[in-house]
Amino acid sequence: MDEENLIKSENEQNNQEVIETEGAEHLSLRVGSNITQRRLDKYLGGRLSNFSRTMLQKLIVEEAVTINGKSAKPSTKITPGDTIDLILPPPPAKEFIPEDIPLNIIYEDDDMLVINKQANLIVHPARGYKKGTLINALAFHAKQLSKGSEDFRPGIVHRLDRNTTGVLVIAKNETAHWRLARQFEQRKTKKYYLAIVHGIPEPDADCINKPLAVHPLIRERFAVLPLIGKEAITFYEVIEKFRGYSLLKVNIKTGRTHQIRVHMSYIKHPIIGDEMYGGRFVYPWQLEDKPSQPQEPLIARPALHAWQIEITHPATNKQMTFEAPVPEDMRLILEELRKFRKIK
Repeated sequence: MDEENLIKSENEQNNQEVIETEGAEHLSLRVGSNITQRRLDKYLGGRLSNFSRTMLQKLIVEEAVTINGKSAKPSTKITPGDTIDLILPPPPAKEFIPEDIPLNIIYEDDDMLVINKQANLIVHPARGYKKGTLINALAFHAKQLSKGSEDFRPGIVHRLDRNTTGVLVIAKNETAHWRLARQFEQRKTKKYYLAIVHGIPEPDADCINKPLAVHPLIRERFAVLPLIGKEAITFYEVIEKFRGYSLLKVNIKTGRTHQIRVHMSYIKHPIIGDEMYGGRFVYPWQLEDKPSQPQEPLIARPALHAWQIEITHPATNKQMTFEAPVPEDMRLILEELRKFRKIK
């Protein structure tokens, strides 16, 4: 039987797992007992018929494929019981309509783009949001930079919530995407956030290691669910205290959806403005200890900002740190807290 057209056995189909990663699909394959001495590239060609042999070979060469955790060559022979892990880039984004949405660019070269994402901007198109997303903005921006490339990919390797501002890294070619995605998956990046929360956490610095999963009753929310949740690790440090509030520096080791928001709510110090997870809006009259009066809130979104990111450049291997200034709405509320709620 032609190895390229070999029909997948039931044993092989049952030994396939898709793992959630940030911006890329991590596929884990376990080689069945009936597979012996087959080349890695040919085996993958039979298992992943929607990918060309050339692309699979390039993935292997770029070290986006490992066997039992070790790099391999296209000609490497596989054996029963081997575990093959692949990091696959997202599909081409040709269906997305380019839109002239302003981007605050922090850094750009031929391999990657780093932006300071504004609030109220969705990264990925979702139900009811096919336009006005970061992907649409990137499609417009890259059209000017891609020099006619027909295989433009949006290159999102990690995410930020719609109303979370700050540093976001985007890959501009497939090699950069695989290499950046691997850094995020292997937790070699460092991501620091700033958050303004209700109350003052104790101790002043701690690790929250609580698994997260989709909320059992409210699909749009996530919750700490130890039995079915995925590992989620958040470190926080109180860097400024106020009466009733505090500013935190947060470092996440995993990238689960809503991770910081859920974890802060879990320890009873939700992010201000985060109504979904128990946070409340804050008004000038509250901070000034005055009677209630009709006013606009000081910040109309969760006070969470992706402040810094440390990565290895996908082409030069140089360590790089990018920082996004504190946005105006968070800067304003910090000024008010320092003026009226400073702890003497």
